[in-house]
Amino acid sequence: MAGDDLTPSEGAILMVLMVEAREVLNTELKERYGLDVRKEQRDKLGRLHYVSSRRSGRTVAMQLDDKGWVRMQSDFDFNARGAKALGAALTALHANLREHILGRSGAANLTELFAQTEMRAPAGGLGPRITSAYSALADEPGAWVSLRRLRPFFADVARDDLDEALRDLSRSDGVNIVPESNQKALTPADREAALRLGGQENHLLAIGV
Repeated sequence: MAGDDLTPSEGAILMVLMVEAREVLNTELKERYGLDVRKEQRDKLGRLHYVSSRRSGRTVAMQLDDKGWVRMQSDFDFNARGAKALGAALTALHANLREHILGRSGAANLTELFAQTEMRAPAGGLGPRITSAYSALADEPGAWVSLRRLRPFFADVARDDLDEALRDLSRSDGVNIVPESNQKALTPADREAALRLGGQENHLLAIGV
């Protein structure tokens, strides 16, 4: 997600919402953490689809959006002028979560570690949920996304159920599930995540083509 130009404060907001892994009121963030998410911050994070927010009485309810969960897998610059120690602490925490704790936990990514079902499912079953997860992972509509990247966001779903939902989705207009053309580029994880479809192993999904 390079180029999103997040400030250290905005990165810290995403960190707090990741840890909460739920919809949380701004008033609660103030009470628990002394964190007041201002309108300009909410608007920016909303435009980036990192945070979704809504009015709730006299305050605002927020939660990490799908693209926000994906963004948490990448590096942040937490170094703020006059707060180097705090920035170092957050950087160390984030790096340790990704590089050490994930491996020991057995989770595939931070989404799975903190909230296995947080890639929120619109009404209508797994099909809309797959589309939502794809939109969070894809750089643009129609871009190829590997099933290796998609599957960890469905840790709460049985493999057979997800495979069947992918097969059903493949019959829809604008949806393609295909093999990787360069088989030598496939990793063991890619092969493990493959979907058996049309008599062959398929590794890539595109929606909106």
